[in-house]
Amino acid sequence: METRTSSSLAVGVDVGGTRIKAGLVDEHGGVVRSTRRDTPDRTTDPGVVEDAVVAAVDELLHAPELAGGAVVGVGIGAAGFVAADRGTVVFAPHLSWRDEPLQATVATRLGMPVVVDNDANAAAWAEHRFGAGRGESHLLVVTLGTGIGGSTIIDGRVQRGRHGLAGEFGHMMVVPEGRRCECGNRGCWEQYASGSVMRREALEMLRSGSPHAAGLLEWCDGDPERLEGEDVTRAARAGEGAAVELLAEVGRWLGVGLANLVAALDPGTIVVGGGASEAGDLLLAPARQSLARHLTGRGHRPLPPVRAAALGVSAGLVGAADLARRAGQAERARHTGGAGPAPRSGTTGA
Repeated sequence: METRTSSSLAVGVDVGGTRIKAGLVDEHGGVVRSTRRDTPDRTTDPGVVEDAVVAAVDELLHAPELAGGAVVGVGIGAAGFVAADRGTVVFAPHLSWRDEPLQATVATRLGMPVVVDNDANAAAWAEHRFGAGRGESHLLVVTLGTGIGGSTIIDGRVQRGRHGLAGEFGHMMVVPEGRRCECGNRGCWEQYASGSVMRREALEMLRSGSPHAAGLLEWCDGDPERLEGEDVTRAARAGEGAAVELLAEVGRWLGVGLANLVAALDPGTIVVGGGASEAGDLLLAPARQSLARHLTGRGHRPLPPVRAAALGVSAGLVGAADLARRAGQAERARHTGGAGPAPRSGTTGA
């Protein structure tokens, strides 16, 4: 068995509202070993999520691929507002974290370096470094999961905003006084275009007794309450009519939000990732049509391509691991007086 060195492997963790995914990642963005956990139910004690993160990392640190070696550090992509200090989760709509000192807490428990960033920033960084956005100077990445996250990368740098809170695209208001969102507002984009929406709409169809949705029951063993967004995606890929219709509707709303972002940011390429994006063109084709229909100045400006993320649901953990690796490189460079390749900008070069 090949022994991996500390310079080649880092641990990446993607903490979402539904699942926690973690993996050992090499310097080329390859996932050597992965594990996952369900995100604990929301509670007044934020430590339950940190317990799950630490357990996942500990499992990987004892993986046979390491063969007694070490890793350079741990990167965590957190589903929430990460402050400019890159250590505090200010607010997580789908978790119980409020001003949570995540970096310090997990680093203390693991006894090793930890880097924290927003999960969408981590996914965007992975696609920029290794995936569908490689070589694009002005990249917009939108991630569809329990909610919607996003990030922009310009000239090799993640744009985090003055307070570190940029990229919360899912909470743009697209329907004034629309559906309530877990963030506390109404009409947020993620209430119309996310993995959670697919489950919600499918359940409404099933509970109403719609004969059009009867085929969906095969994907949840006849129990509507067991239906998940992933089931809707699988059903659509198998050609189930109601599921295809639901994905097309989510895709149209996805295009509406993308049109707003293109008007504001003028990206060269858009990459759509996250679990819901695994539907491929069943989701992205109606999104492209909707983007073209709703974009201001259409016909007089370039229409950016909309691509599926190349790294799939692993993008967040791959990007988090790479951020941790680059932070370690920067730290070693400081201790050696600048010797060796250091990241280009900031503490991680991202």
